[in-house]
Amino acid sequence: MHNLGVRPSRFGIENHGIKSALFAHWNLGTAALVENALAQREGLLASGGAFVSRTGLHTGRSPKDKFVVRTAGVEDKIWWGPVNQPISEEKFDSIFKRVTAYLQDKRVYIQDCYAGADPRYRVPIRVITQFAWHNLFARQLFVRPDWHTTDEHVPEFVIVSVPGFHADPEVDGTNSEAYILVHFEKRLILIGGTEYAGEMKKSIFTIMNYLLPDQGVLSMHCAANMGTAGDTALFFGLSGTGKTTLSADPGRRLIGDDEHGWSDDGIFNFEGGCYAKCINLSAEAEPQIWSAIKFGTVLENVALDLDTRLLDFDDDGLTENTRAAYPLTFIPGAVIPSVGSHPNHVFFLTCDAFGVLPPISKLTPDQARYHFISGYTAKVAGTEAGVREPSATFSTCFGAPFLPRHPTIYSKMLGEKLAKHGAQTWLVNTGWSGGPHGVGKRMSIQHTRALIAAALSGALQEAPCREDPVFGVMVPQECPGVPSEVLWPRNTWSDQQAYDRQARHLAHLFAENFTKFADSAMPETVAAGPRLDV
Repeated sequence: MHNLGVRPSRFGIENHGIKSALFAHWNLGTAALVENALAQREGLLASGGAFVSRTGLHTGRSPKDKFVVRTAGVEDKIWWGPVNQPISEEKFDSIFKRVTAYLQDKRVYIQDCYAGADPRYRVPIRVITQFAWHNLFARQLFVRPDWHTTDEHVPEFVIVSVPGFHADPEVDGTNSEAYILVHFEKRLILIGGTEYAGEMKKSIFTIMNYLLPDQGVLSMHCAANMGTAGDTALFFGLSGTGKTTLSADPGRRLIGDDEHGWSDDGIFNFEGGCYAKCINLSAEAEPQIWSAIKFGTVLENVALDLDTRLLDFDDDGLTENTRAAYPLTFIPGAVIPSVGSHPNHVFFLTCDAFGVLPPISKLTPDQARYHFISGYTAKVAGTEAGVREPSATFSTCFGAPFLPRHPTIYSKMLGEKLAKHGAQTWLVNTGWSGGPHGVGKRMSIQHTRALIAAALSGALQEAPCREDPVFGVMVPQECPGVPSEVLWPRNTWSDQQAYDRQARHLAHLFAENFTKFADSAMPETVAAGPRLDV
């Protein structure tokens, strides 16, 4: 094996059971990784310098292909079920043995990084990849160490990503040829059969969600930014609800766009980069993300004209889940190191395709716990085969696929943090108004930004409010820059009786989903849900 690159760690990859490979490229910089990716024909350069990749069959995560190795040491700690499917040690060892044999005549790329911007809680990690562009992705997304000390790096968790090695479901006990296998005791994550780089990012998030609660740190699927006075805000939300877009505010400084911890000292980012959705990206609506598309940025499945090398962000021919991965330093004024104070405001973002939730509403602490456990958003017609009407999606804690422990652990911690530090929680609908998807219109991003700005400035605290009769939340009745009729969603529907029916329907969906948490949630939290008798 030939070691190439910048200061290989003395803790070699043989310590992870990888005894040989054709070439081991250690801690290459951005330019060198781009050169290698181009030389290996892994993608193309776009006009402006971004690297454009294709992820093949898998253009998003494969939650049904994620497994946790079932061992005695984690048996009682894991939230077993569809999110954390068990796989035996024997199956894991069999796949890993064949993976290491597969890598013997392959190049491997190694990037030593950290997860966690706060040195007290950060975890040293190592990412070993078959593809150079996957290593570039890891370099841009995770926290970079001091390159003068990489020879001393000893990882606590290791990712081995081998898209070219496919599982045999009948032999390996997987659900398909793709697999994401997490072994908490061996501190090893094995990914294969998929080229989607986001699996690496979310695997490390899973690790942090497992480790940090034991240290009194709440791990969160949220974005965070900071105002000029040092005030911090959090933005929770599932994919497509606007976390990255709304946190990338030119008037505030970005702490991070996706994954954070809340310790006794404040907020810290798990990552050193951003992973932004690119579909319909424009300089007018998302100027910071638009400006971050340059040399060093990795673009996944974004349409590219092969003659001009110009990008088409409106083309969803491959997928709507087009992505850009870039370091935080590509965002002007980003907070480096990415830590902040305890938040003053917490926003729960939901894309309500039923068109009934207010564009912004104030939550009590009990309502905040209820909506955090619920984690509501909605799919719209046309996004998946067979979906003809809006479809409710409940992903507990706004991140169920990444929670190795039971959701009530995280919700209890959130309630305690909110109570201790007095943060105001808001529910923000970035979805539809005036009717459901197909009838109404998507909320104006300008209106949403104005509402969030008013909440952050304190203007909405003083605004007169009206209680929503179904959902029980307090809805501001005036906001600078937003028409008053937009604030009360029933007024935006031409058929207000249809609105009432739709609101009751969504309320029952909330209640039905919450039944699986009712026995473990506090009575006050259960009572904070929508009213079904209205």
